[in-house]
Amino acid sequence: MEQATLTIPAAADTVRAVLLDPLALPLWNEAFLAIDGPRVPAAGQAYVLRARPGMNGSLEYTAIEPDRVEMSWRVPGFHEVGSWTIATTGDVTHAFEHTGPLAAVLRRSYRGIAAVRLDRLANRVRQLTNP
Repeated sequence: MEQATLTIPAAADTVRAVLLDPLALPLWNEAFLAIDGPRVPAAGQAYVLRARPGMNGSLEYTAIEPDRVEMSWRVPGFHEVGSWTIATTGDVTHAFEHTGPLAAVLRRSYRGIAAVRLDRLANRVRQLTNP
């Protein structure tokens, strides 16, 4: 399991809104090339996913709570289960776990990625709050 925490100086609702904008996830998560499905997410709703390097798969929100968003995505040979916990203090914790044969091959390349994703999330929040 990979995990990191970052303080994002923005309202928890703003951070949550970025996480709950499924069609915009590729703007800040470089693993995703494109996501297609409803703009407003619901737990259990499947999205069509195109991930790097051009693999087709699916993404779904598995839990949507006021202080926690959980997602699961998969492409052939790779499955990620991840969570984003948003504290009222501004701390955001991202954790994820991978399974599958492709995940085993890519294990080293995902070291430190939780922190990288948090930085990208913080940048996206800044873009939206300071246009």
